[in-house]
Amino acid sequence: MLDLKFVRENIAVVEEALRKRRSSLTLEGFVALDKARRDRLVGVEGMRAERNAASEEIGRLRREKKDASELMERMKGLSVRLKEAEGELPEIERKMEEFLLSIPNVPDPTVPDGAGEEDNPVVRTWGTPGAFPFPVKDHVDLGAALDILDFDRAAKIAGGRFCLSKGAGALLERALINFMLDVHTREHGYLEVLPPFLANRASFLGTGQLPKFEEELFRVAGTDYFLVPTAEVPVTNIVRDEILPASALPLKMTAYTPCFRAEAGSYGKDTRGMIRQHQFNKVEMVKICRPEESAGELEKLTDDAEEILRRLGLPYRVVTLCTGDLGFSSAKTYDIEVWVPSQDRYREISSCSTFTDFQARRAKIRFREGASGKTRLAHTLNGSGLAVGRTVVAILENFQREDGTVDVPEALRPYMGGMERIVKR
Repeated sequence: MLDLKFVRENIAVVEEALRKRRSSLTLEGFVALDKARRDRLVGVEGMRAERNAASEEIGRLRREKKDASELMERMKGLSVRLKEAEGELPEIERKMEEFLLSIPNVPDPTVPDGAGEEDNPVVRTWGTPGAFPFPVKDHVDLGAALDILDFDRAAKIAGGRFCLSKGAGALLERALINFMLDVHTREHGYLEVLPPFLANRASFLGTGQLPKFEEELFRVAGTDYFLVPTAEVPVTNIVRDEILPASALPLKMTAYTPCFRAEAGSYGKDTRGMIRQHQFNKVEMVKICRPEESAGELEKLTDDAEEILRRLGLPYRVVTLCTGDLGFSSAKTYDIEVWVPSQDRYREISSCSTFTDFQARRAKIRFREGASGKTRLAHTLNGSGLAVGRTVVAILENFQREDGTVDVPEALRPYMGGMERIVKR
């Protein structure tokens, strides 16, 4: 959420940010509400001053044994009007809060202007996509032939956009989760946490998924619990409503969770395979830091995610999301895209973002310099490290052999009992 004072004093700046985001939202409603609030405040303050002056006058008249009935009658009417005006303020302020919650973050000045993903500039690439001397199979056909992925039985159990992994397929997912967590905790300095897979409305409000994106979430009927679409939600909210000592920053946490997404608006997109699912596994990285450190921490966060792909030997590229493709809460985002041979293109496998103080203001995440120092809003960042299902896709397709078997990346072999190649059982 943006600061009320900042929006009020920088209408043109926020309007320009909305234009760059290609948002249809305008600030006319906010300006009208702000004026109404100011008008009510002026009126309330004027009536309170009038009431106080009248009270003094009534007291004076009574001391002088003079008639104060006319003034007292006027005071009754004033009290009614004052009560009405005071009663209108909370509703106006509630609407202003609602409006502020609907305004996306202001893009960082370094974010390129653009309408959509076609305008996202490539920052760097790593590795070279392999040239296969045989017809490439996609992960669905490879998984079926190896008897490690079963989409038909998953559909029988739960419907579309689910996958049943088994045998070496299930082992590969578990190996990836453990490998990612080990690298992030042992080498990158993150604290591993295992959060709840459900979160309440206040948590989703804090990270920005609510109120705007409720249709994209799975809600537990009859409750205010939602299944987490990413570990960003529960992990960031670990420090909601807290004041951290500055000495604890940057606070770096990583977590594995299954993720659940309704995929509203994705009808017809990526219906085949594991690219876009209602349930998938992901390892997430979250950082809480000082404002002056967030730009540098974003670069480190992105490199931490890239390191997983480098260890696995998977070709990838990094793009900067342009203003029109930027997420609601993000000020700047790097997408890491892995090469998918069957599609002959790169596909997103991680998004690494800084939210500046946007989430911290909503979630009241603050820090204090010293025992008696002033509190400040922290900056929050997060990134996938990585999406596990899409990593499985990339491994199966990039390391396939002509006979349909798949080489296991060397980094994963210790996690798979020394297995060097996935073959049909």
